[in-house]
Amino acid sequence: MLDALKKAFTGNDEQRAAGSGKKGDISREKSAELYEKAKQYFPGGVNSPVRAFKSVHGTPLFIERGDGCFLWDADGNQFTDFCCSWGPLILGHNHPKIREKVTKTLEKGLSFGAPTALENELAELILKHNRYIEKLRFVSSGTEAVMSAIRLARGYTGRDKIIKFDGCYHGHSDSLLVKAGSGLVTFGETSSAGVPKAFADETLVIPLADREAVETAFSEFKGQIAAVIIEGIPANNGLLIQEHEYIHFLRNITKENGTLLIFDEVITGFRLGFEGAAAHYDVQPDILTYGKIIGGGMPVGAYGASAALMSHISPDGGVYQAGTLSGNPVAMAAGIAQLTELRSSGFYKNLNQKTAEFAEAIQRYAAAKNYKVNLVNVGSIFWFAFTSQTTIRTAGDIDHGSMELYKVFHRELLNRGVYLGPSGYEVGFVSAAHSKTELEKAKRAIFESLDEVFRHNR
Repeated sequence: MLDALKKAFTGNDEQRAAGSGKKGDISREKSAELYEKAKQYFPGGVNSPVRAFKSVHGTPLFIERGDGCFLWDADGNQFTDFCCSWGPLILGHNHPKIREKVTKTLEKGLSFGAPTALENELAELILKHNRYIEKLRFVSSGTEAVMSAIRLARGYTGRDKIIKFDGCYHGHSDSLLVKAGSGLVTFGETSSAGVPKAFADETLVIPLADREAVETAFSEFKGQIAAVIIEGIPANNGLLIQEHEYIHFLRNITKENGTLLIFDEVITGFRLGFEGAAAHYDVQPDILTYGKIIGGGMPVGAYGASAALMSHISPDGGVYQAGTLSGNPVAMAAGIAQLTELRSSGFYKNLNQKTAEFAEAIQRYAAAKNYKVNLVNVGSIFWFAFTSQTTIRTAGDIDHGSMELYKVFHRELLNRGVYLGPSGYEVGFVSAAHSKTELEKAKRAIFESLDEVFRHNR
């Protein structure tokens, strides 16, 4: 019976993947030259750490252009891209409607440091179709949005401490660049030089999916906690999907204690659906933060809440936050074009179904071959976990030793023309530009790469 099921699940897929053998490495000559030069200018040769490819094989790839679901590097290698600029390119690269809108806007100027009608247009598009926020403030990045949301929570409640969860990343602002200490509920320990201990001491770091830890924190620090912040669905350290009951528990306990609940939706916002994880869990957070997806991948972010809560932001209230590039017209134009497309009938249903079918096919192949792979999927987001565990909800559930398998996997995929983020802790994304034909080709490449990974690691 088991053999029959395996045959049904694999069929031609297994035959096509079998015997493909190891592929030769792609050329990285020009990328390597550019990297050596970059190291003269930038720390580690990059302007964001994960780009240095320290967790995978080889030197970083320097990207030359993107179109649709494809990337081309400086050496002319072509890849099917599942990184999508870390998520915001939900329509794919160089979408014609975004390009047209941006081109028309930049002909009028790049930045004014003053209001434009485009800000109103994008805000109306968002607020009209998102029941979880009544007013918002545009900023220049997801990090800035979260930093501002924390300041708003502290200003509104008059409290200093916040709770974050081990395994969630919220950008590199001082209050949030902390890691867990030992014990159930701990003061945060700085995870970067340059973060004062006094700042970290205002952040409590507790495990995900642990009700007792949350209850203990509220008991020990009664009346001191301004906010609890959680990624809509934690997706910066694996894809740690939380149970609905747990998210509703967080909503209830924060209300009971006069604490604000912040959903960091920099990844999940407008990815899972137009209303993001808030709608996915049917929960009303107090503050929501969003990232580059609302600007078509341009440098932009936003935070939003009820009109009453947002009235505490300057110039209406006493919580100060400002930015010359906030509401930049080019970014607003890109966002209008992108979010208009996301509002089209059946957009999310088609994208999420396409992603689910893609993930399920890979999982079936891995199961038929008895490979220790769990392809976690929600909406159009997926994550390769090299483990036999079927449920992974916390950072502690991740087998860190398995990252060596991802290292091999990443190299094999690049050699077969598939681009994933250069870290096994990062998630992947499917865009509207990924056709079924290209997804089918990518599946074959993934099957072959998995065969290579487990050929000597059984």
